Amino acid sequence: MSSDGIHRRSFLVGGAAALTTAVTTTALAAPAHADTATPPRAAVLEYTDQWTKATGLAELLRRAGFTVVTLDTAKAATAQGVDLIAFGSFTNNGTQYPSYVASQAASLRDFAAAGGTVLDLAQSDQYGAPVSYLPAALAAVRTDADYDTVLPVAADHPLVAALPVAGGRVLTGRAAGIRVSWETVGSWRGMRVLLACTTGGTTPALLEGAYGTGRFLVTSLTVDKCFDGTGTAIQPAAAVQDSVAFFTALAGYVTAVRAGTAPAVTPTPMPAQNPVGPLVGHVDTTTARLWARPGLDPVAYPTWRCTVRRADGWTTSADVPVSTANDNTVLADVAGLRAATRYTFTLAPTVAAPGFTALAGSFTTSPAAGAATVVTMGLGSCAPSDPNTVWTRIATEGCDSFVMLGDNPYIDSGDLAVARTKHRDFLAQPELSALIATTPTWFTWDDHDFGTNSVNGSFSGKANTRAAFVDYRANASFGHAADGTPLTTRTAGQGVYTSFRRGPIEVFLLDPRWFSTTAPSFADPARTTCIGQVQWDWLRAALRASTAPFKAIASGMIWDDKGNAETDDWATYQYEKDAILDFLATERIPGCFLVSGDIHSSQALNYGPRIGYDLWQFVVSPLHGSTISGLNATNPALVAKAVEPYTFLKLVADTTVSPATLTATWINRDGRRLFEVKRTATDLGHPA
Repeated sequence: MSSDGIHRRSFLVGGAAALTTAVTTTALAAPAHADTATPPRAAVLEYTDQWTKATGLAELLRRAGFTVVTLDTAKAATAQGVDLIAFGSFTNNGTQYPSYVASQAASLRDFAAAGGTVLDLAQSDQYGAPVSYLPAALAAVRTDADYDTVLPVAADHPLVAALPVAGGRVLTGRAAGIRVSWETVGSWRGMRVLLACTTGGTTPALLEGAYGTGRFLVTSLTVDKCFDGTGTAIQPAAAVQDSVAFFTALAGYVTAVRAGTAPAVTPTPMPAQNPVGPLVGHVDTTTARLWARPGLDPVAYPTWRCTVRRADGWTTSADVPVSTANDNTVLADVAGLRAATRYTFTLAPTVAAPGFTALAGSFTTSPAAGAATVVTMGLGSCAPSDPNTVWTRIATEGCDSFVMLGDNPYIDSGDLAVARTKHRDFLAQPELSALIATTPTWFTWDDHDFGTNSVNGSFSGKANTRAAFVDYRANASFGHAADGTPLTTRTAGQGVYTSFRRGPIEVFLLDPRWFSTTAPSFADPARTTCIGQVQWDWLRAALRASTAPFKAIASGMIWDDKGNAETDDWATYQYEKDAILDFLATERIPGCFLVSGDIHSSQALNYGPRIGYDLWQFVVSPLHGSTISGLNATNPALVAKAVEPYTFLKLVADTTVSPATLTATWINRDGRRLFEVKRTATDLGHPA
C-alpha cells in the first residue's frame, strides 16, 4: 500500500506450502451440485482487518443468490460441500487463512479439479508473494502496488460484462481510504487477465485459471469491503451495487463452472519487460556480485545461469533463482577469481527464451592488498534520472570502479512500488547501463533515495525504501540484521552501511539516515544518535582492521553545516563526528579522509592536523544539472570550490611510487578539470 493510504506494514505473512506439479491421485469430491437450477453454495473465510475494519463477503454473496456457510477450517476443501470457496480481502492478516492455504493446498487443488471455484480476493503486504496453493501449471505473484483504477480487459467475459463502465473504468466511486485494488499481480502463468489496473493489462486485477473442470480466481479487488461491524454500509450505494453486480455475475459463473459450460480459459501471455542491468556490484580480489532484472516471466524462467570467463579459457557458472521477493531480480555470487584480472560474464535463463539476448558485461577484480598498482575510482552524488553523458565521461576517464554517494536516484516517496520503479528507470538509462555493466559499483543513500528532502530516521516509509535499495543493489552487505550481525542477504534489516577495498583504497560507506534520531547517541546520551551504536561499533572495528594506505570515510550528507535551515548534516551531530575523529586520532589510524555530497556544489577542505595529520574532506555534487550556489558555504578550512553541474570526483591511488600518492580531481562531463588535490601517504599519517 502506498504511504498515503492505510498503513499496514510489518504484517507480512510468510510463504506457504510449495506448488505441486499435477492433480493428486486421491479421490476428488464433486461440487455440491451439478445442475443449474440449485443456487450455488459458498464457503467463506473473511476477516475484519485492523485498517479498514470492514467485511461484507458473506453478505454480498447472499445478496447475489449464494447459500453461504462459514469455511470449516478443520475440514479439507473437498469436504466443505460447496461450489465456491471464497477468501475475503486482507484475510491473510488473521491466523486462519495462512494456516489453511498451507495445510490444505492439495485439497484446494483437488476441489478445483473436480469442478469447484476458488476465489482469492486482495491480500495485504505481499512483497512479491506467490499464491502458494495454485497448481504448477498456474502461477500468480502479487506485488505491493495499489491502485484506484480498474479497467476491463476481457470485456466479453461473464465476470466483466456485468460490471457498469464509467469513463472506460469499472468499480468506480468507492469510498476514499479503501482503494479498489490492493496488491496487484505482478507476474502470472497459465491464467487469463480479465481486469487490470493499467492499460495494456500488465497489472492484472483479476485473473482466471482453469484446472481440471474447475477454476481459480485470483484478484486484487477489495469489492467485499462494504460494511462495518454493525452491517452498516461504508461504501456509497452505487459502489455497493457494483459489488453486488460482481458477485451476482460470480454466482452465474460458478454455476456454469459446475455444469461444465463456463467459457474455456485462454491464458494471457505475460509480456516481457525491458531488462535492467546487468550491474557489476561488489568485486574484490576473488569474488564478484552480479545483478540483473531480466524482465522475463519469473515463473516461466525461474532460474538463470551466470557464466564467467577469463581470457585464458577458464570458466565457471552458477545457476541462481529469480527472487520474486526482490522485484524479480537475480543476484549471482561468483567465487574462485584471481586478483587484478579481467573477466567477462553472461546471464541467461537455463531454459531457452526465444528472442532473448543474454545479458553480458565485464569486470576486473581488485588488485591484491599490498600490490604495487594504480586504482582509479570515481565518486559522485545527486544523479540525473535522464540519459546523460556524465556517465560516459566517467568511463572515458578510466575509472575502474565507481561509488554512488546518495540521491541516486531521487525517489522522494515511501511507497515501495514507486521506489522500485524509480530504481528501475535510473539503472536503465543507456549511458549509466553501459557503465555499470563493466564497472564495479557500490551505493549508499542520502535523503532523497532514503525518503524525502532532509528527512531523518523517523521517516515512516524507510522499510520500503530500504527494501527497494537492496532489491536494486549488489553491495557486499546491507547494514545489519535485527541481532546486530552484518547482513549480506537482500532481506529485511537495519541500515545500508557497508565497506569495500579496492587495492590501495578502502571505502567505508556510512548510513547517517536510517538510525538518526531513533535512539540516544553513543557519544552523548543526552542527544540523539546519527549512525547508531551498532554501526559505530562496526566502523571502529573495520577501521582498526584496515591495512589500506588510503581510507575514505564516506557519507551522503556533508561533514559540516550546510549553511541553511536544514538539519541533515554532520554539524547537527557534531558530537558523533567528533567521536569518529577522536577515535582516528587516539588509534593513530593513518590514511583517512572524508567524502560527501548532497549540496549541489563541490569543495575541497583541509582541517589541519585534527587527527594527527591533515584531515581533508572532498565534497562532490551534483552529477545532474541542478546546482545550488547558496549551499557553497564559506568555511575556514575551504581550499577550493566550484558550483558546477555534471561533476564527479576522480580518485587515483598510486602505490607504484614511494611514497604512495592519492590524487583527487573534480571533473565535469565535458572533461574540464575544476580543481585538484594531491597528497602522499606520508602527508596522510603514514611513516616516511
